[in-house]
Parts: sequence; structure tokens; C-alpha cells
Amino acid sequence: MLDEPAARNTSGSAYLRYGAGKVGGAAVSLLAVLVTGFFLFRLIPGDPVKTMTGGRPVSAEQLAAYRREFGLDLPVWQQFTDYCGKALTGDLGTSYQFRAPVLDKITEALPNTLLLTGTAFVLYTVLGIFLGTRAAWRHGGLGDKLNTGLALILYSVPSFWLGLLLIIVFSVGIGPIPGLFPTGGMESGSEEGLAYLLDVAHHLILPVITLVAVEYGQTLLVTRSALLDEMGGDYLTTARAKGLRDDLVRRRHAVPNALLPTVTLIFVNLGRTVAGFILVETVFSWPGLGGLFYQALSVPDLPLVQGLFFFFAAMVIVMNTVADLVYPLLDPRVGR
Repeated sequence: MLDEPAARNTSGSAYLRYGAGKVGGAAVSLLAVLVTGFFLFRLIPGDPVKTMTGGRPVSAEQLAAYRREFGLDLPVWQQFTDYCGKALTGDLGTSYQFRAPVLDKITEALPNTLLLTGTAFVLYTVLGIFLGTRAAWRHGGLGDKLNTGLALILYSVPSFWLGLLLIIVFSVGIGPIPGLFPTGGMESGSEEGLAYLLDVAHHLILPVITLVAVEYGQTLLVTRSALLDEMGGDYLTTARAKGLRDDLVRRRHAVPNALLPTVTLIFVNLGRTVAGFILVETVFSWPGLGGLFYQALSVPDLPLVQGLFFFFAAMVIVMNTVADLVYPLLDPRVGR
């Protein structure tokens, strides 16, 4: 039998091997995303140089000069090697339409995305865990059926459709319901100080409601399922036999163990939060990464589209990897 220090060293070595495997897999995934993004968006029809001219009459010499400026006259293999070489140094290229580094455009739009999706993330995570635990603890009851039924319905609703519906009802107004909220954007543009913060919050309400309504159901269902699996455990019977109240058994014993699968989901959702929700941002004209991606895709602005695609995928991959690394710390059986 191993003594305690030897067992600890063995466990530490196993975790290092496990972690190295996950980090290596993430690196391979990032490389695959880099390659896929480069070739995928070159299948989009249209000439980005002609689109940038805005339909103005331009001579062949001017078009050729534009192509030389952006490296579009080079063979595809050379464009690819140049792109990969620069990307490995953090240079994602220069936007065709903005004539600015792609990384600068991402940095500029990222706070707006985090404001919207971060607010929604906190709300739908808390709401999903709270309702999921209550539904599981009282499974089979009316509250459980209503909660899970509503969660399934909203989770299956397309976010852009729900966003458009909310705009029609609460922004444009329908019947006796007046237009209470802005139809889109992040600000009115004429406010300062506290009035500006209230104005942004006013613009934030409908897109946040859309994201929370569509996303909370997944957290609820995962939490409910995990807690139902734990409820038959012997340790809960032992805790009740010791005289602990039912709510203490739930909060101190059942819920912490049931939250392990939810932790993975939270990290995955966190990656999606940083990446943004393209459809919701586009519907509400929110000036974040999602709206920027849609704008770049319509040109097509290849460097900006590629850079955003890589950034979105990288955030999800990184957060998945972090979840994989954290999980064994919460449950030592993982990674052995």
C-alpha cells in the first residue's frame, strides 16, 4: 500500500498527465479552427474589393491596386501561410472596410458584448440552478411540470424569433400595449452621466430578456437531471437519519454534488458569453462582436470574419479546457 506522500505524488502526476492531454487537445483544436476559418469563408460568393468601392465606377488598375494592398493577388497557399504566421504572433490582419487591425476592432466591440451577454449569463445561470433544484426536489409535482415544460418550450424557441416578437410587442407596440422600449441600439446618443447609464439599461432590457428566456432552460434541465440522480444516494438517507431538516440536506449535501455537471455547462456558457450571440445582437442592433461579425460577413471582410470566427471558437475551446481542468478538483474520480 502506498504511504500518504507517495499517493499524493501519484495523484499529482495523474492530474498533470490529464491536464497536459486536455491542453494539447485544445491546441490542436485551435489550429484546426485557424485552418478551417481561412478556407471556409473564401467560399462566400462576392468580390470584397468591389464591395468596398460601394458600386462606384473603378478602373481595373484601381481594383488591382486594392488587391495588392490587401494581398488578394497572391496565390491562396501564400495567403494561407502569411495568415497563419501572423496569427501565431497575435496579428489577425487588417479589416478591409475599417482599415484597422482586426484585433483592435475586437477589443473595441468586446465590452459591449460582455455587458449584454454577461448580464444575461448571470441571470440565466442563477435562475436555471434555482428553478432546477426546486423542480428536482419536488419532482412529479405541478411546479416541476410547469417549470420543465416552460423551459423546454423556451429552449426550443429560436432566439431571433423571440427577439423580433418582443420588439413588435414592447418596442413598436401592439393593441393596448404601448411601445415601452427602444427597437435597437445601445444608447440614444444624447445622454450623459447617470442619465446615460439609465439609457443603456433601458436599451439592455429586451435583449437580456431574450437571452435569459432562451438560455435558462438548459441550465435548469441539467441541474434537475443531476439532482434527481443524487437523490437516491445513501448519504442523503444517512443525513436525514441524523435529524437534518430537508432543506439542509438539499443545500449542504445534494446540491453541491449535483452541481458538478452544471459546472461544465457554466464554463461552456461562459465561453459563449465572451463570443457573443450573433443573432440576438443583430436583431437588436447591439454594437458588439455578434453585430460586427454580421456586418463583416455581408461584405465579405475576410480578415475580420476570420479573426472573429477564430476568437469565438477560441473562447469556447479555452472555457471547455478550463472546465476539464477544474472538474477533477471538484471530483477526484475524474482524470484518474
